[in-house]
Amino acid sequence: MSAHLITGAGSGIGTAVADRLATRGDTLWLLARDAGRAKELEGRFPGARTIVGDLATPEKLSWALSHQELPDRLDSLLHVAGVVELGAIGELTPRTWNAQLAANLVSPAELTRLLLPQLRAARGHVVFVNSGAGLRANPQWGAYAATKHGLKALADALRAEEHDSGVRVTSVYPGRTATPMQAKVHQQEGKAYDESRWIDPASVATTILAALDLPADAEVTDLSVRPGR
Repeated sequence: MSAHLITGAGSGIGTAVADRLATRGDTLWLLARDAGRAKELEGRFPGARTIVGDLATPEKLSWALSHQELPDRLDSLLHVAGVVELGAIGELTPRTWNAQLAANLVSPAELTRLLLPQLRAARGHVVFVNSGAGLRANPQWGAYAATKHGLKALADALRAEEHDSGVRVTSVYPGRTATPMQAKVHQQEGKAYDESRWIDPASVATTILAALDLPADAEVTDLSVRPGR
């Protein structure tokens, strides 16, 4: 039975991935930002284990994880959680920059560092759910895109560093996906939100599981997913 640790399992793509893995009987470890959120996740995914750690404060993750039970081995670490705040470069404050950098880049790096022993033990897989913004930056998306460009660099460096340990690393770049984050983006853009126009989170989950389930003799490094309509 495989063991997976997932961030962002409470909504969108993270929920879709957790549903699929739970359905096939895998063991889930779900990161929650606080005890209340942990209870919600435990109710949503019976049998799952929760770990409390706030991605908004990456400097506290080491302390938080050191006081909780962790898995002995991990077949995958799935970085799905993220935050977005649109705005022109001339208007974004350091607080807005730092909030997105913390959740979207520094915390994934720190969580990966803390769990590398378990991933190495299992010759596991790290999946970074990036974004189309990780490949190009559009107006108003500068801060978010910068964090996602950084996440690509993190994944590329980690892949090279951990090749000999057998840890695989995949970056997934979904286009606009029908998630609560997408609804927020439309609100910030001042546009009406029609979820039927965008990718179903379950479709992104399918691509993630395809990368996870690939035989050990091969590795999906980068995978882009775009709306089909």
